[in-house]
Amino acid sequence: MDIFLQLALSGLLLGGIYGLLSLGLTLVFGVTRIVNFAHGEFVMLGMYLSYFLWQLGFDPYLTAPVAFFVCLAVGVVTQHFVLRRTLTMPHFVQVFVTIGISVVMQSAAQLLFTSDFYFVRPSYGNAIVKLGTARLPLTMVIAAALAFVGTALVHLFLKKTHIGAAIRATAQDPYAANVVGIDIKKVYAVTFGVGIGCAGLAGALLAPIYPVYPTVGLAYSLISFVVVVLGGLGSLPGALLGGLVVGLLETFSAYYVSPEAKEATYFTIFILVLLLRPAGLFGLRGSETMGANH
Repeated sequence: MDIFLQLALSGLLLGGIYGLLSLGLTLVFGVTRIVNFAHGEFVMLGMYLSYFLWQLGFDPYLTAPVAFFVCLAVGVVTQHFVLRRTLTMPHFVQVFVTIGISVVMQSAAQLLFTSDFYFVRPSYGNAIVKLGTARLPLTMVIAAALAFVGTALVHLFLKKTHIGAAIRATAQDPYAANVVGIDIKKVYAVTFGVGIGCAGLAGALLAPIYPVYPTVGLAYSLISFVVVVLGGLGSLPGALLGGLVVGLLETFSAYYVSPEAKEATYFTIFILVLLLRPAGLFGLRGSETMGANH
């Protein structure tokens, strides 16, 4: 029972971070219909920002909002100068463009920072939190708490602000939104910026837990795709629930089967969901073409 509680809590904490990690990917897809294969590289950018801010003497978690806003700005610029031009092009063009962005960012990171692994080690990095009989790393608890707060803030932004209402209207029907006077280009730029900001924030939260290196984003891209497909394409609540499911699958399969089997476990689920319910467990059938489950 003790080990079950330990694994369950560890999986839920990890899943909370995965939920925020995938939130940006599903938000961008739900509104712009772009599948961003460079999503993990923006997570990598957030991790490097956290590392260098920590090197300057700042706490990695207190400066996590900096990673969010820097990545938001990078996302707006990327959408304006690159992806905006692909919106009316076939989907394969968008796929190749985002893969190209991914390769460029990885190469730039290797050129600037080499292939060395970097580590963020705050003074409380080895502290443990006791929850009942479970013992959890303090860094994981803080990261998960901030991830849940970040997810809630994005939800409130979409529900309570004027631009959030415009984003939801555009996700449901971009043509109707344009007819009633919504600036679609602005909505797409803000949506992509917020999505990339979420990726950067997740990266900043992961940096004190996992090493930072140029190709680290690939693993997080794959996890994000699994979470988004599992939770429901274009569904924000589905991203959080899918993240929790993947986090639990990862921790339990790593313990009861093998650490090497955890990826195989959730990718098996990924394939089954694609075959049996392409819109995801928590999405509506057809949402993969509508992109509107907010």
